[in-house]
Amino acid sequence: MDVQPSHRVLEIGFGPGIAVREVARRVPRGEVVGIDRSAVMRAQAARRNAPAIRAGRVSLVVASVDDLPAFDRPFDKILAVNNMGMWPEPKRRLRELSGLLRPGGLIAIVSQPRTPGATAETTAAAARQIAGLLDAAGFGSIRTERLDLKPPVACVIGAAPGAPTRAPTGRERPVVADAQSGEGSR
Repeated sequence: MDVQPSHRVLEIGFGPGIAVREVARRVPRGEVVGIDRSAVMRAQAARRNAPAIRAGRVSLVVASVDDLPAFDRPFDKILAVNNMGMWPEPKRRLRELSGLLRPGGLIAIVSQPRTPGATAETTAAAARQIAGLLDAAGFGSIRTERLDLKPPVACVIGAAPGAPTRAPTGRERPVVADAQSGEGSR
């Protein structure tokens, strides 16, 4: 997602706050805002991110994607990992999230299907569905990247309206996982 030091990033469904912590490291002059429906997850994420919260660089809110809080200014990036399948009316939610991004800001929707028997094709089908929803919601420059785990992880990225767009290539760019941390690199 090419997160820069001064970016403002929103994570939808932050869970225990692992991605929040990683993004906060990358935005020392920016801000990370997270929403999650669970007060339990908020407590876990707050413990994990306490120094950044004290520094005013991270804020965590108990809220739902279908009832977003008001935000005072636009985001540069939005991230959602393994939760879009739980959103009511995902196309509508994506349109609302598009309105929270600065023109050309990026959204990344990550999916690792966890159903019994999930395969690379299950992941590819999920990625196609997400890409279609992003397109229908007005996002452009849609691309898919893949992390080869079992089952594979798809990250579908789109740009908010207002940015120059290019036609999707239809090719997935593999992401290599760091064997120790499990984190991907491109």
